[in-house]
Amino acid sequence: MVDLLGRAGVGDRLAREGLVHGGFDLLFDGSRHRVDLAALTGRHVVVYGQTEVTRDLMDARAAANAATVYDAADVSVHDFDTDQPSVRYRKDGVERQVACDFIAGCDGFHGVCRQSVPAAAISQFERVYPFGWLGVLSDTPPVSEELIYVNHERGFALCSMRSPSRSRYYVQCSLSENVDEWPDTRFWNELRSRLDPGTAAHLVTGPSIEKSIAPLRSFVAEPMRFGRLFLAGDAAHIVPPTGAKGLNLAASDVHYLSSALVEFYQAHSTAGLEAYSARALARVWQAERFSWWMTHLLHKLPDGGPFGERVQRAELEYVASSTAAQTALAENYVGLSY
Repeated sequence: MVDLLGRAGVGDRLAREGLVHGGFDLLFDGSRHRVDLAALTGRHVVVYGQTEVTRDLMDARAAANAATVYDAADVSVHDFDTDQPSVRYRKDGVERQVACDFIAGCDGFHGVCRQSVPAAAISQFERVYPFGWLGVLSDTPPVSEELIYVNHERGFALCSMRSPSRSRYYVQCSLSENVDEWPDTRFWNELRSRLDPGTAAHLVTGPSIEKSIAPLRSFVAEPMRFGRLFLAGDAAHIVPPTGAKGLNLAASDVHYLSSALVEFYQAHSTAGLEAYSARALARVWQAERFSWWMTHLLHKLPDGGPFGERVQRAELEYVASSTAAQTALAENYVGLSY
């Protein structure tokens, strides 16, 4: 995704302000084990907030004098099975219509585009996980220079960051939990209990500036093209956040779809458009598999039982001790090639 944003001319601020990480830590049984992404793959990852990506993209749209309509109501898509599709919406009490060559359905999991496809034309695959992530954002220095993924008997935890002075932490929790039941002190104590003593001693706590509980799910809709309507991003697929693939996978769709549209307008070829769904879904399912695997590797699974716990521990020990296993993890974590 970093490369894609650079090629699109919107990666300058990311290059200046993004935090380049050459690896991350797996923490289990009280010990941290580093996965050296740079040594294993020759590549890095960059920590950069999704809201900052949105800001950069919208600034670029404004600079290009591209029209953006905010607060549109009653949005609907029409005639995408013809060569004259359209989008209708209401703005300031006035009904409006946009005549289109194509519609890019980038309107999220709850958007109208996928819901406008006839049920008989689409297949949907879903797994909802029986736990969530309680996340806290705080203006405190991160406990580590790189991310720490934690497997603990009390549940998963993640130590992440947004900047050198802003931290993002998560703990696995029950979906029945209410965020109001988690004052800051309780959260910090719970997080500290899931860390090794050395890391816990370096944890800097402070008031939360954001706190929420997010459910986890895996979801894929097939195909991703319906005539002249093309689904992209969360409209077509959701991954649990364990593998850090959500926004990166949306960018993958954008890569395939934008290339296909350029090919259509410059070379008058529909080959890329016709291949879009198959190309995008091949990469989607690879990311779904990796995110599912990371989720099962790191979380306390309510239905796992003693056998499942032992298998999970064996898998963690194998990953920590095997260069081959770490290489497979690292290749997926930094992102498979387009």
